[in-house]
Amino acid sequence: MITPDFVKKGDKIAIVSTARKVDFKEINDAVEILISWGLQPVTGATIGKENNQFAGSDQERASDFQKMLEDKEIKAIWCARGGYGTVRIVDKIDFSTFIKHPKWVIGYSDITVLHSHIHNFGIATIHAPMPIDIHKNTTQSINSLKDALFGKKITYRVPSSKKNILGKCKGQLVGGNLSILYSLCGSVSSIDTSDKILCIEDLDEYLYHIDRMLQNLKRNGYFERLSGLIVGGMTNLHDNNSPFGKKYKRIILDIVEEYGFPVVFKFPVGHLEDNRALVLGAEVSLKIDKDEVILEYI
Repeated sequence: MITPDFVKKGDKIAIVSTARKVDFKEINDAVEILISWGLQPVTGATIGKENNQFAGSDQERASDFQKMLEDKEIKAIWCARGGYGTVRIVDKIDFSTFIKHPKWVIGYSDITVLHSHIHNFGIATIHAPMPIDIHKNTTQSINSLKDALFGKKITYRVPSSKKNILGKCKGQLVGGNLSILYSLCGSVSSIDTSDKILCIEDLDEYLYHIDRMLQNLKRNGYFERLSGLIVGGMTNLHDNNSPFGKKYKRIILDIVEEYGFPVVFKFPVGHLEDNRALVLGAEVSLKIDKDEVILEYI
């Protein structure tokens, strides 16, 4: 796995939107944070653009991202927000220059499209808070993004959950938003999870659909040789008037129990205030015991 160069003070960081529209005031906090870190924010042409719900047309969003990929002075691309739309442009983007000269691509949720697509090039990315919501993220999550960008060694220690499956494992960290991973199955952007540690999170889904998506990942072999599973925020889930009959933890455990790998719930990643940065593609070790969970970069 290729790790892009870590940033240093004075480097330029682009802010673009590959999905939903976002205006300038919504990225002000992110701009100020980058400046406080000694970095130079560069605002993409998609910020302030509007095409129905999108930050410009598909071609405009693809062109903005393409420009930042090819600009040698830009050392990282921070996606401003998710929502929906990245999958509409990923096949319009030429990654040939990026593959030769990789740089950090940062975001989560809908940006899982880019994380997964780029993972298949053998290049690491950063799953992390985005400008649209960084004003409500915890200090720990904001600092974790800084640590990831500047190359500081990362170790997370969090309380264990009663439903966790205890154990130890190692492997490349992969994953992101469950709905996006599900939608990418069968495409060139789908990932191979063999001997890897998969992280999943989601927002505003029905319990039956959580089951549907996980059943599809199972049928696509995502769990057959998986080393471990990290479940982040499963935020604002819903049930139907006729109950599904299981909560999300039981849905997950029933689907993966035959494989025997360790599972951690309530890891601080996803649509949460405490959304810690994860370097996807990095080799990590995961230790889950009854009191504590330790995720450490190798």
